[in-house]
This record gives sequence, structure tokens and C-alpha cells, in this order.
Amino acid sequence: MPELPEVETAVRSLREPLVGRTIYTATFPADPGRMTNLTVEVLSARIAGQRIESITRRAKYLIFNLSADKLIVHLKMTGHLYVMPAAEANPFDRWLRVYFPLDNGDQLRFSDARKFGRVSLVRDPAEILPDLGPEPLDDEFTAKVLKERLTGRSTILKSLLLDQSFVAGVGNIYADEALHIAKLHPLRHANTLTNAEIKRLHAAIRQALSDGILHEGASINWYRKPDGTRGESQDYLRAYRELGNLSKPCPVCGGPITKIVVGQRGTHFCPTCQPAKPR
Repeated sequence: MPELPEVETAVRSLREPLVGRTIYTATFPADPGRMTNLTVEVLSARIAGQRIESITRRAKYLIFNLSADKLIVHLKMTGHLYVMPAAEANPFDRWLRVYFPLDNGDQLRFSDARKFGRVSLVRDPAEILPDLGPEPLDDEFTAKVLKERLTGRSTILKSLLLDQSFVAGVGNIYADEALHIAKLHPLRHANTLTNAEIKRLHAAIRQALSDGILHEGASINWYRKPDGTRGESQDYLRAYRELGNLSKPCPVCGGPITKIVVGQRGTHFCPTCQPAKPR
């Protein structure tokens, strides 16, 4: 599932072709099922004539700030947003779920092979967004804030980082990356961290996500940038291994990377750099 860096990359890529454009309507090639919060008729009529004022992100959600409403998209596992001229085909059209004709002849298209993605039109994002933790790249997310949020928690670190109500936008890949940078074992309990380790974890979360944005996301499995090209983050990952390929050693010590399952999620770490007990 695309995480914060992948969604942020999509947001930045879509701003140039979309901000300032007016949406004519919404067209669904087939029954959207539970993809939308409104009926096809209501959503299509309500969005007609609305201008895209800006595009932002909250956690893993893309938010299109329209002249009257918010169009909120969650890509889930295989969702892909892209802009194309109306008469031009794209390979992702094979899984097209909805498209939005624009005033310049282009279309904003949303394809989704697995059909788990969500497209919602609301007045207030709070209508559909779940309880979300702080944005880890905001200036307000300091080591002090992280320490406060860790207080009283005994959850293991990997599971805690995946909890969107604890911190927003971190998923499986970047949780593994952050813990490797911080030299923390994924099974450490939150209430065992020292002040120094909390500071390391705070810096590591921000570094892992910033690096992911720098390399425009990890094109593992389905993720592609809006222009259809691959991100490059997968070429720079420290601990996470695509498709369970553990042949690549730890970039720090040269030792093997180990894979375990934590909360039903594959979890990668270096036993040497991330010891189970603090040295």
C-alpha cells in the first residue's frame, strides 16, 4: 500500500496539471460499489463546475480542495491517479474506476485493479477521515511530542509505528526503515526506550520518510508515479527487502537481514545493528 512518500509524490506531481482546472462531472465506467460515499448521480452532479483550488495530503489520503467541497482519495493497495488527454489511452485504463473531465480537455483518472480504493466528496474531511496521529514531517512533530505519545504505551515498536492514530502516514516499508536507522529492534516495547533512543527514533522516522520523498516513492508491486514511471526508493532501502529477497546484506554492518512476522506484516531488520536488548 502506498505510504506517505508515495502519496506525497502523487500530490506534488498532480498540482501542476490540475490546480486551477474546473471539473465538469464524474464518470463511472461501471458500478463503483462501495468506492464512493455518495451515489453516482449525487457525486457527479455535486462536483460539476467545481474548481480545483489546491491539492494537499493528510496521512495517506490525497485531498483535492475544490471551490465548495473536498475530493478525498485513498489509493489503498493498487489505486493510481493520472492525468490524460480525453482522447488518449493509458495502460492503467484497464482498471479505470472513475474519471473527471476537465475544462481543458484533459481527464483526471483513477484506476484500481483490486478495487479497494476510496473516492469521497465531502464538505469537511472530518466526515470520513479516521482518527489520525500527527504528521511526522511537520515542524510540530518534535522528539518531545513523540516522547509524550509514547508515555504509558507498552506496544511493540513495529506495531505502534503502523498505528495511524499514533503517527500518520507510516506503513510497513518506512517503519522497517526508520527502526533500522534508529538501531531499534522491531519487537522492542515502547516503554523500554531511553530518552536517547526516543530522539533517535524521532530523527529516524523523519529521515526515512524524507528519503522516500526524495526518491519519489518505492515502486514495489503496484505503485507508480502519476506519469506512469517508477519511483526509485526501492533502490535505496536499508532494511526492507522486496518480495522477501534477503540476499542483499545490511548496508551498515554487512551482515544478513532477517525477516519475521509482526502483527501479520513481514518485518525486516538487522540482528547486529538492531539487537533485541540494548547494548
